[in-house]
Amino acid sequence: MADWQILDVSRRGVLAGGAAATALSVSPAGAADAASAEGPPAMAVSLEVNGRPRTLTVDTRTTLLDLLREHLQLTGTKKGCDHGQCGACTVLVNGTRINSCLSLAVMHQGDHVTTIEGLGTPDRLHPIQAAFVKHDGYQCGYCTPGQICSAVAVLGEIKAGVPSHVQADVGAMPQLTAPELRERMSGNICRCGAYSNIVDAVTEAAGEMA
Repeated sequence: MADWQILDVSRRGVLAGGAAATALSVSPAGAADAASAEGPPAMAVSLEVNGRPRTLTVDTRTTLLDLLREHLQLTGTKKGCDHGQCGACTVLVNGTRINSCLSLAVMHQGDHVTTIEGLGTPDRLHPIQAAFVKHDGYQCGYCTPGQICSAVAVLGEIKAGVPSHVQADVGAMPQLTAPELRERMSGNICRCGAYSNIVDAVTEAAGEMA
């Protein structure tokens, strides 16, 4: 074996030994094993999902989105960007729309959560679901659950007089116009570009729900 090969092996051995010694000096003996045995911190959370009481024990880092998808198998709510930028994970919490990927499950103790599965069924569609079908308000369909949950909340916001950035007079009651809907739905991205059809669908559904 050449001298340089012996030197290389020796250098690697020194580096590996140094790293191991550092780890042992920083961590108390057995701490890593104890942490591994105990697992991550968990907490029980009780909430109502689509009208059904649910109690689960989850890792405290679990998002509401992952609780719905991974623990309750409610996969209608989609994981898109996982950064709160696309709106695919929109659900209703106590009637208000939120990005479920940005909210920890343990923050929703006692809350009422509605997902796309709780709005309607294939044989009894919610008016907005039916309008999306009629007006072809979706193409690939990935963003559609979030779009529909958001649209339900938008109509509630307009009815309640919640102002938006496109209103000239924020003290006046908002009107159901295309610019108003586009502004309020702007947090829900449709990569297929079905925006015009979505506005038409929500406008028609609003008339039926009035």
